[in-house]
Amino acid sequence: MIDTSDLPTALAGIVDDFNALTTADRLQLLLEFSTGLPELPERYAAHPELLEGVPECQSPIFLIVEVDGSGPDAVVHLFFSAPAEAPTTRGFAGILHEGLDGLSVADALAVPNDISDRLALADAVSPLRLRGMAGMLGRIKRQVREKSGI
Repeated sequence: MIDTSDLPTALAGIVDDFNALTTADRLQLLLEFSTGLPELPERYAAHPELLEGVPECQSPIFLIVEVDGSGPDAVVHLFFSAPAEAPTTRGFAGILHEGLDGLSVADALAVPNDISDRLALADAVSPLRLRGMAGMLGRIKRQVREKSGI
């Protein structure tokens, strides 16, 4: 079993869910996360230039982080734009959204960079796709640091 003691509760639950499944069922769960990714709010949908691209991803995905407050206790909110035709990329974004949105800055920054490896998807998706998820997390953390003043 994968150790999730260093993960926020929601993200630990997601990792546990993936690791309890067969490879085929993990892919199905990833697709479910792709359909659960919230749409962009109008303030970003009307201004896509405000979002940051993630070139490590094979599909076009863009994200932006909002931080309510400043310092380690400020609250992080994530927003993603990913095409419906890219369910793997959308799924990774959905996982990060569900696992990180609403966390404190300190908790979001403490998420280990190997989270994509802990999902047990190496047999199901290419290493390039897993690097895309790592690229998303790296950009999220950088934006959190910049916007929280930490």
